[in-house]
Amino acid sequence: MDIDEPDNSFVKVHLVKEETSPGESPRKSFLRTKKHVVKSEKEAQIKFKLYDPSEFHVVNPSQKSKIGNPSGYKVVSAGTAASLLDHDDPPQHRSAFTDNQIWVTPYNRSEQWAGGLLVYQGKGEDTLANKDIVVWYTMGFHHVPCQEDFPIMPTVSSSFALKPANFFNSNPILHVAPTVPKDLPSCSARSSA
Repeated sequence: MDIDEPDNSFVKVHLVKEETSPGESPRKSFLRTKKHVVKSEKEAQIKFKLYDPSEFHVVNPSQKSKIGNPSGYKVVSAGTAASLLDHDDPPQHRSAFTDNQIWVTPYNRSEQWAGGLLVYQGKGEDTLANKDIVVWYTMGFHHVPCQEDFPIMPTVSSSFALKPANFFNSNPILHVAPTVPKDLPSCSARSSA
């Protein structure tokens, strides 16, 4: 990857939870970034850590933006993130669903979306065995603002897939007929004269 010339650096941008001092704010915690320019291949061996997140940037340290940030791109993994807020932080109390990536609840007609009409306040004491259940998948991302977000931040999206696991007896594609005759297998022997 060449960012404005071939001489680039790999930077780990570590997201760190900082605690507020008592009485300083109604908030209990906030996020700060720590940037580390990787020095070796060994340091660049990354294992994603859900509860210790980082962003990974490829930058050209000699090419700066008007504000002074190095020119670069970030490598983005697919769509899930963990909350880094303190468990006693008021926003975390109201969005406790972000503590886990998957939740399972009994079906309740009044719960049509994950946050519900009233944001999460359940105790998780409902039974699930042999019930109509709903699986809730929590998607998210950590956002470190950058210049391209101003004046309008581009759309950010997340996704997940639902795939069968022992639902079918075999791969369903095995029972689909070829679409054209030339795709049919041919096992006939040709005579050579």
